[in-house]
Amino acid sequence: MQQQGEMSRRDVLKTVGAGLALAAAGGAGATAAQAAASKHLAFKNADFYDAAGKFKVDAGKDAVLAVMKFHGYPVFPGVKEKLWVSDYGLGRFTDLGLAACMFKNNEEDRYMLMDLFLLPGQMLPEHWHEATEKNPAKREGWLVRYGLSHIVGEGDANLNPAVVVPKCHMGGKVSVLHETAAAPGDFVPLVRVTSRHWQLAGPEGAILTEVANVHDDKGVRHSDPKIIFP
Repeated sequence: MQQQGEMSRRDVLKTVGAGLALAAAGGAGATAAQAAASKHLAFKNADFYDAAGKFKVDAGKDAVLAVMKFHGYPVFPGVKEKLWVSDYGLGRFTDLGLAACMFKNNEEDRYMLMDLFLLPGQMLPEHWHEATEKNPAKREGWLVRYGLSHIVGEGDANLNPAVVVPKCHMGGKVSVLHETAAAPGDFVPLVRVTSRHWQLAGPEGAILTEVANVHDDKGVRHSDPKIIFP
């Protein structure tokens, strides 16, 4: 049975181009509370920054909660406090950023489980994972729970023209262009360890479960040298 706020695969793919274009254009936005109660999700970038241009983490978390409620994701007690939210120092959270809830990262036995949250049309920047002194390179895969995510990595270039890399990411450039348009129930593994990859959410955002051997912040590398992480 289809949950409220979740589209079928046919509907999701049918609206990708129009939704991404609308998200890229900006237009009239909504507060996190308004978005949660409406039929569509939309946010204004200015709402996530104070007068000095500093990213407001709490506002970012509220937007993620709106995405959760929109899709019917279980908003369990303490989830807001568990969220890690970042704009990667680029000042364009609605275009590029990420929220994550780490449920388990066991560095002794090396297994990990977390959920990722992307706003509509938001990009998770291109990056890759290397081995560190403590851990091997991260081997990961993503199960889409709600929404749509364009998961892009190594392989033959087939990127949908409607998937536009935001200008804040190296002037709109990336290194890898093999796309999988992943809808709820689709699992997409990393093509190989240490390969570059990135994601861009569809018009209703995306919620994904990530599984991996282990996560180590020190092993994360980004293609864009301007990115600040973590």
